Amino acid sequence: MEDLLEKDTNKPLPARIPLRQKIRTWLIQIRRLEGEPHYIARGLAIGVFIGVTPTMPFHTILAVSLAFLFHGSRPAAILGVWAGNPLTIPFFYFASYEIGTMLLGISTPFDSQMICSLTQFLELGLEITIAMIIGGILLAAPFGLITYILTWKIYGRTGNRKSG
Repeated sequence: MEDLLEKDTNKPLPARIPLRQKIRTWLIQIRRLEGEPHYIARGLAIGVFIGVTPTMPFHTILAVSLAFLFHGSRPAAILGVWAGNPLTIPFFYFASYEIGTMLLGISTPFDSQMICSLTQFLELGLEITIAMIIGGILLAAPFGLITYILTWKIYGRTGNRKSG
């Protein structure tokens, strides 16, 4: 038994996967989705839309629920949520804040602390939370629309991808 433990602890740690490889894997997963072009495009657009909004702890649940409600591909919605990732979320959240406070006429300066979840900005107060959600929806809408159009065109060109 001790020999097994020693062998396991001597294994080299797996190498980190480069960002380019992660993106390539994500795109391959999207290409493998099956269904009608509108179905896939709707799901992916919903996922991207939710991924851009400042609703971090609820991204996947919201995306899957909306994909179900609007008859979109739930796997595509899950993949689309990754538009909001550790590299993009700070930019999306800051832009959501700026858009929302500008529209609502709020002049609260943005705190330099990193806000990475809905619960963290709920602590900033209801007014800021509402501003960020409104700003996030307005910011996310073009991303979702562009995703829908591009996905529909790509899947439409490659023909029907009906499963079964």
